[in-house]
Amino acid sequence: MKVRSLSIHYGNIQALKEISIDIDAREIVAFIGGNGAGKTTALKGISGLIRISSGGIEFLGEEIKGLAPEAIVKKGIAHCPEGRRVFPQLTVKENLEMGAYCRKDRSGISRDMEEVMAFFPILKERQEQAAGTFSGGQQQMLAIARALMSQPKLLMLDEPSLGLAPLIVDEIFSIIRQINKRGTAILLVEQNARMALDSAHKGYVLETGSITLQGKASELIDNEHVIKAHLGG
Repeated sequence: MKVRSLSIHYGNIQALKEISIDIDAREIVAFIGGNGAGKTTALKGISGLIRISSGGIEFLGEEIKGLAPEAIVKKGIAHCPEGRRVFPQLTVKENLEMGAYCRKDRSGISRDMEEVMAFFPILKERQEQAAGTFSGGQQQMLAIARALMSQPKLLMLDEPSLGLAPLIVDEIFSIIRQINKRGTAILLVEQNARMALDSAHKGYVLETGSITLQGKASELIDNEHVIKAHLGG
């Protein structure tokens, strides 16, 4: 995916200021920055949830700016939102079926459901349980699994570690790396900057709507500004 000079406004407020990013196939890209930097706004713009003021988004050689969200999902981009957003009254299995709503291949859906449940054994054990009864970590696993049911080529994750215990965070990031190794590119928005950069191939630092630094993740994690501003000194 190539994002070029992307700008987004909320009324008279410019939330994103001509940002440009590249995500290659089989790559994890970390998007780090503080609260209000524009990270979630960028993901919503890419997935068609909010209107883009200017700029372009090219995915697999095709311009997708202006497409409806469901059309963008069909192109191969899945967005796992901040706060999990599972359907609490539906069972685990029904949530996963909702992730495949754009698909018609029933045999493929059944196969992929078994595959994502292999990633997250707790989902297989409790597939008939209502999602709203799950812990935060279990709901995060379900949200990622639901996104995978659309067979994305690019998976966008918004704050997957938010509110989770450290051991669960380690488990979630281990699964994220496994998903990537199986061929899915990942755009990772994460306030736990050290964990994100440890997992990523490259990264972008977003501050007040602008990209202020970019480069290999291994270089950013040693950058003095990144250490002071985003890695706790």
